[in-house]
Amino acid sequence: MAQSTLDIVKNIVKLLFLVVYHWLVAIIKAVLPVSMQAKDISGETVLITGAGSGIGRLMALRFAKLKCRLILWDINESGNLETKSKCDQLGASVSTYTVDLSSRDEIYKVAKKVKEDGVHVDILINNAGIVTGKKFLQCSDAMIQKTMEVNTMAHFWTVKSFLPDMMERNHGHIVSIASSAGLVGVTGLADYCASKFAAVGFDESLRFELEYLKKDGIHTTVVCPFFINTGMFDGAKTRFPLLLPILEADYAAGKIVDAVLCNQAMLAMPRILYLFFAIKGIIPYKPGYLVSAFLGAQNLMDDFKGREKSE
Repeated sequence: MAQSTLDIVKNIVKLLFLVVYHWLVAIIKAVLPVSMQAKDISGETVLITGAGSGIGRLMALRFAKLKCRLILWDINESGNLETKSKCDQLGASVSTYTVDLSSRDEIYKVAKKVKEDGVHVDILINNAGIVTGKKFLQCSDAMIQKTMEVNTMAHFWTVKSFLPDMMERNHGHIVSIASSAGLVGVTGLADYCASKFAAVGFDESLRFELEYLKKDGIHTTVVCPFFINTGMFDGAKTRFPLLLPILEADYAAGKIVDAVLCNQAMLAMPRILYLFFAIKGIIPYKPGYLVSAFLGAQNLMDDFKGREKSE
């Protein structure tokens, strides 16, 4: 049955009121200290992929200090065990699993083992990621496929594994570690950008789906940082370090954990990225390209070396 003009006007007014209300709530949350809005996650189980080094390890240590139980996944067994040792020293309960995040079958196999051990994953952090750092035509098919498998497809398989239990309990939190390169294209990162754009889209669609299903006890957070000083992007540079600094790993890990504690839907680091993302959405392509070039986005990867492989 068609709505009357009065009903349509009422619905528009209601929508505008709700938009303004939730916008104000978001502004208030943005300025309130974390301590005033943080949820208690002590005793909850946190699964972190890529926990054997970098921000994966640093997040594990922070969650250990918050008295969480930890499940650490990484393809690097020795690195993963080192993370476990550090978390053990903080009194945390820690389980480790060696997992190739590029393999769907292996993810499902290990996820099944976790569930068979009677564990309910409360917070899932899809952190594992790789980067080739080559121009598109210099990337082999295998490199491109591997990037998509680890940076994108692994998110699908881990969420498929653990979301049903979260939905049954209407309790959980899913974190996607994406990148600022998941919202703005960067020369020399075609495969990486594609994988991170996909991760951003997956998070947003999943969040909408959970809202529609009224699963208000399950939250998602997508993280879009500029380069983080973990070794993964060694050699990458920034033209204006005061404006777009390469982030220190411990700072980034702390901000991500804070975002989880506050149920923050999206975290961009540094904050000026929010402005850049907004500008991208309202200006035409060519002006956008010129701004991007001025900020150095076309040359960020010119001297890229990446993390040195251990012998």
